[in-house]
Amino acid sequence: MTIAKFEVERFSLRSSKPFDAVVTALKSAVGQPDMVEFFKETRATESFPDLEGVVRRGLGRVDLMLFAEFDLGDILRRENGTGTPKIMRFVIGNPLIMKEMVKHVPDAGSYAPITVLIDERPDGVHISYDLMESILLSYGSSKALVVARDLDATITSLLHECAN
Repeated sequence: MTIAKFEVERFSLRSSKPFDAVVTALKSAVGQPDMVEFFKETRATESFPDLEGVVRRGLGRVDLMLFAEFDLGDILRRENGTGTPKIMRFVIGNPLIMKEMVKHVPDAGSYAPITVLIDERPDGVHISYDLMESILLSYGSSKALVVARDLDATITSLLHECAN
């Protein structure tokens, strides 16, 4: 058994925009394919170029897609009532980017696609993302880190856009 310890850097920013506006901005930038159909199509492909085509059709304007969303606030509201702040977790990524990281660091598959957390607090809407570079740093693969840095730049740029 092996247990590894590593530091993770969290990118966070605060927005004065309403929660729903931040969520709408995020969702408008990423593709939202029907995931059941998407996975049926990817499994049915017979070549990598065909697979790439299916993936590319599912991507949004920032070359990412929404794999899942979890309304964590809904669960809290059921316990504490409608005054509970909103909180959503979005699982976002691009299988082609993930492939490039996993080629060099198989454990990257535990972290990609990535999570974006958007939550309401008294001081505004907080948007958070754990930087992939910080997650993969301890694995020592310069090739995976190049991909991780590019992904981080894409995600952080998108989050700035959503917040402003």
